[in-house]
Amino acid sequence: MTVTAHGLAGLKELAGRDLGHSSWLEVGQGRVNTFADATGDHQWIHVDPERAKDGPFGGTIAHGYLTLSLVIPLFGELLDVRGISMGVNYGLDRVRFPSPVKVGAKIRLAATVVSVEDVPGDGVQMAVDLTVEVDGSPKPACVARAIYRHYA
Repeated sequence: MTVTAHGLAGLKELAGRDLGHSSWLEVGQGRVNTFADATGDHQWIHVDPERAKDGPFGGTIAHGYLTLSLVIPLFGELLDVRGISMGVNYGLDRVRFPSPVKVGAKIRLAATVVSVEDVPGDGVQMAVDLTVEVDGSPKPACVARAIYRHYA
């Protein structure tokens, strides 16, 4: 279920709220290859399924930064902000990749709004704890705190 926040006041009401889970998203080899092309990271553990069969993960895995970038569409399923002029990604804190995402695995996002505080320029800064879960895995693929700024 998507949570809708209306304006800065609506965002402030989200402090401490669990936003739930996104839907599952399968991470396919095509997406991994496209990310490799975009970043220039063509390491064999990502793009060579034959060689990766004998590697440490038994197959190809997604780049950590690809996993992190998938937070964008998944977070859009959890929070819809209306009545603002602009929202920006201000940064990330404490990013970790505890386990890999094997190609073909499904991931989803869990998010909790930690805080929402006023910032200069008629805006708020929202800190959100993010966990990218892997279907069937006891460990998450990524944990991070995202910082977003929204302006009236």
